[in-house]
Amino acid sequence: MVKIYLDSGSLEDIRRYGSKVEGFTTNPSLMKAAGITNYLSFAEKALYAAADKPISMEVISDDFHAMEKQARALASLGNSVIVKIPVTNTKGESCIPLIKDLRDVRLNITAVMTREQIDALGEVDSQLNIVSIFAGRIADTGRDPEWTMLHAKGVIKKSLRLWASAREILNVSQAEECGCDIITLGPSLINKLDLHGKPLAEYSLETVRQFHEDGKGIQW
Repeated sequence: MVKIYLDSGSLEDIRRYGSKVEGFTTNPSLMKAAGITNYLSFAEKALYAAADKPISMEVISDDFHAMEKQARALASLGNSVIVKIPVTNTKGESCIPLIKDLRDVRLNITAVMTREQIDALGEVDSQLNIVSIFAGRIADTGRDPEWTMLHAKGVIKKSLRLWASAREILNVSQAEECGCDIITLGPSLINKLDLHGKPLAEYSLETVRQFHEDGKGIQW
């Protein structure tokens, strides 16, 4: 059974959905959207709100030396922290050397999208905790992410494989079928989890009734 992690940069979301998920992930874009301006202050509060459940927090530097310092600072906050390292920096330079230097830190390698990246990570698989494959963004390009996930299943044997950037509840079933260990869902999708497996005839009737009720306020 695939585990559900909340993907958010909001402390309120972490507190609100904490009982419904098994872990948390965040990233600089989500933090920016949530108005976060002080990383370490947010990280400490998020760690407390996560209540010992695993929480992945990402470095924000693009310089490998600074990335290593940030990774160790985040890891020192608590045992439930998993440090997110991008698969490359903004110049497209591989983070594999940095990953090797951080062999004593629990790592989540993020923004993975290509088979070549997966193959490269397979060489350091034993050092990693999570490999986050951005299935939603792969699908945004018109490609079926399930093929990438199945490739990862054959390469990444020791790390947990994570279906990232989910777009719909269907992705939960797809992640399970591909053997993923984790899927990350934003708050809007967490709220839709009760629809998973809902009888379609029942859902159809509810939809008709909703349309009818909403139409009552419209003059003919």
